[in-house]
Amino acid sequence: MSAVAAAPSAPDTIPARKMFAFLAMVFGMFMAILDIQIVSASLSEIQAGLSASSDEIAWVQTAYLIAEVIMIPLSGFLGRMLSTRVLFTIAAAGFTASSALCATASSIDEMIVFRAIQGFIGGGMIPSVFAAAFTIFPPSKRAIVSPMIGLVATLAPTIGPTIGGYLSHAFSWHWLFLVNVPPGILVAIAVWNLVDFDEPDLSLFDKFDWWGLIGLAAFLGSLEYVLEEGPLNDWFSDDAILTMAIIATVGGLLFFARAFLAREPIVDLTAFTDRNFTFGSLFSFVMGVGLYGLTYLYPVYLGRIRGYDSLMIGETMFVSGLTMFFMAPISGILSRKMDLRLMMAIGFVAFGSGTYLMSGITHDWDFWELFIPQILRGVGLMMAMIPINNVALGTLPPQRMKGASGLYNLTRNLGGAVGLAVINTILNDRSVLHYERLSEQVRWGRDVVEDRLSNMAASLSAAGVDGDVGALKQMAGVLHREASVMSFADVFLFLTVLFSGLVVLSIFIKKPEARAGGGGGH
Repeated sequence: MSAVAAAPSAPDTIPARKMFAFLAMVFGMFMAILDIQIVSASLSEIQAGLSASSDEIAWVQTAYLIAEVIMIPLSGFLGRMLSTRVLFTIAAAGFTASSALCATASSIDEMIVFRAIQGFIGGGMIPSVFAAAFTIFPPSKRAIVSPMIGLVATLAPTIGPTIGGYLSHAFSWHWLFLVNVPPGILVAIAVWNLVDFDEPDLSLFDKFDWWGLIGLAAFLGSLEYVLEEGPLNDWFSDDAILTMAIIATVGGLLFFARAFLAREPIVDLTAFTDRNFTFGSLFSFVMGVGLYGLTYLYPVYLGRIRGYDSLMIGETMFVSGLTMFFMAPISGILSRKMDLRLMMAIGFVAFGSGTYLMSGITHDWDFWELFIPQILRGVGLMMAMIPINNVALGTLPPQRMKGASGLYNLTRNLGGAVGLAVINTILNDRSVLHYERLSEQVRWGRDVVEDRLSNMAASLSAAGVDGDVGALKQMAGVLHREASVMSFADVFLFLTVLFSGLVVLSIFIKKPEARAGGGGGH
């Protein structure tokens, strides 16, 4: 740990070797986060290629998320035991190899196994970057490194559907995974040769808490399954979901018991005694709801309502990614000049304004109607994420950074999982409710309804189709479409309220004070 402990005396000038090492790690993290969403817009192509059912293909996404969410908090302990260099090199090489395996999968079962391996190993790269950024660089360089990791953490899942849609259209779905292989090899080589931030502590292996690991895997893995599958299978009325909920509960009790009682807990929860870390983690959780929620909502709306294919969805969503790219350096400069609490509040307002505009959505909204909300989304994410990173991790001492980084990144992923479960539940329940209410208004005896049905029937009859039956089917389709759009509006309104609450909570953050060295605050 001598290299880490020496960070406080590091000069403000960043050595080129250290900067290149950090950039290699950042690119590795980019690949790991990108792969969460890169398949989201191309699942239909993978489904056709592997002859999978609609229920099975969802596991291409779920397997990755479940495995990754287990590794992220575990990576703090592994980083201390193996060192950043060894852990990241193994993670990068394993991620690259499993990506190649995914491209060679000949059945859905193979794909699910390979995706789980890819997610688990790749999850080790994400917290390591956050820990390195706030440990090896002095506070004066926060405005450089914090926007960099903030941009990657938010941009990668946002442009995932864009890149995935392009690759699957231009080449084939195999390239969703093969694209990782060349850069993955380069990242593994670069990290092995350039990273020397800390030293391994192999004595920790003798203290490894296997019961804690079992509890962690059962708790987070089962919880992720429940959150992913619950909205689709009526929650606890499904036996599998009920069983996994029980396993999650038992696993959670075991994990927390070992976290407080084990001689060397596998996940160090003491970072939550720091008020700013606790609030920062809470904000990160809600940002996960917004980040992954909108990355899911836009493609679903564009595909289900507008009939877009994966490439068209990716081109439409590119607006947010482009906004984030240009906002990253601006946010870095502002983080040095503004109160971080004010900056994150502005970010929450921008994000909430974008979702509020979307609450007026109709079935004919297209690229230009989504343009301003997507810009506000990009501005809000970058204005909020960078100060949240600084507030949560910027005042912790270096020796607690690795464990805290794992917990902090876990909150964002759990926020995404919980958010998607809530969003899907709202979409399903409100769609049914809106359909029932609209159906009550579409009844015989109302002139506007009878006129619309007559026009539909006449148009269909002219085309040689049974006009009356066809008109009723068309009307039912219109009602389903409008009910679905109204449920989307309800979700956007829910997100607006959620982010409005964060504006209020931001006043409870303690203003970060400068602290010496790499663990310093802003």
